[in-house]
Amino acid sequence: MTYYQQQLQQLQARLYPQPEVGDRLRRARHLIDRQFADPLDLGQLAAAACYSRFHFLRQFKRYYGCTPHEYLRTVRLAHARRALLAGQSVRDVCFAAGFDSVSSFSGLFREWAGCSPAAFRQRRAKSNFGEAGS
Repeated sequence: MTYYQQQLQQLQARLYPQPEVGDRLRRARHLIDRQFADPLDLGQLAAAACYSRFHFLRQFKRYYGCTPHEYLRTVRLAHARRALLAGQSVRDVCFAAGFDSVSSFSGLFREWAGCSPAAFRQRRAKSNFGEAGS
């Protein structure tokens, strides 16, 4: 085994110590992916991974590079983006993506996408209209 292979193996062992850790964390991530519109809390996600809440939080961040809440927010915003592109109303998208209020959704979406959901939708509608008129 070369020096670089040894270094890579040591790094992998430090970052991903046991395969079952990844399996447990993937169960929680898949729960988020499937049920992102539902109200999910840290306790539910930790239970899916068979960890205590705080240990789960640390492990998830270590493994994925973000907290479970950050991952859930990203999944919800990505779903909202697709729904806005499909022409759904901002209000419908907000609640279908699992957000509690249109104003908080709009603020998060603006921070994430660089414009409000309504502006994003209008911009997309104009570009589609321009393509259809060509």
